Amino acid sequence: MKRILAAVAMAALMAAPAFAALEQGTKAPDITATGMLDGKEFTFKLSDALKKGPVVIYFFPAAFTAGCTIETKAFADAADQFKAAGATLVGLTAGAQDPDSKKMVLATENLPLLQRFSEEDCRNKFPIAAVTPETVKAYNVVLAQKPDWTDRTSYVIAKDGKIALAYTDMKPNDHITKTLEAVKALK
Repeated sequence: MKRILAAVAMAALMAAPAFAALEQGTKAPDITATGMLDGKEFTFKLSDALKKGPVVIYFFPAAFTAGCTIETKAFADAADQFKAAGATLVGLTAGAQDPDSKKMVLATENLPLLQRFSEEDCRNKFPIAAVTPETVKAYNVVLAQKPDWTDRTSYVIAKDGKIALAYTDMKPNDHITKTLEAVKALK
């Protein structure tokens, strides 16, 4: 029985696609994304943000979903700590869930949902932006169940544009502490 269970587990692992974040030390692809900050449209450009210091980018699957709301509120709670450490913080997603209809949509097609998410969950502490499928692929954050959407991966990008930390975990719990520790280690 144990052998059968082990074989089933191994087959499941082999059948699941292997997605890995970009490697530490590699140059981060430049991003330009439209989103919201303080309820107003905002354009995020990674190369511009890096001129000010390190950047924390956290990719999350969809605005207004349980885990993403928890993660975003936790990043909002810690936003002042990131700022004090000299880092720019931005949340990036390809998806959104309309809280009224529960319909899932691409975030790039529904910026008003990101506006609400920015105000309610980011609490206007940092920008939230919609990314294209090309960005999702460039950062290797493809969500297996929805290939145009992102998994939950956080990056700390040093001022020189190189990745100092790549952390992937579908549970939102450790993303904030791991990225803040990595930012502080850059000093």
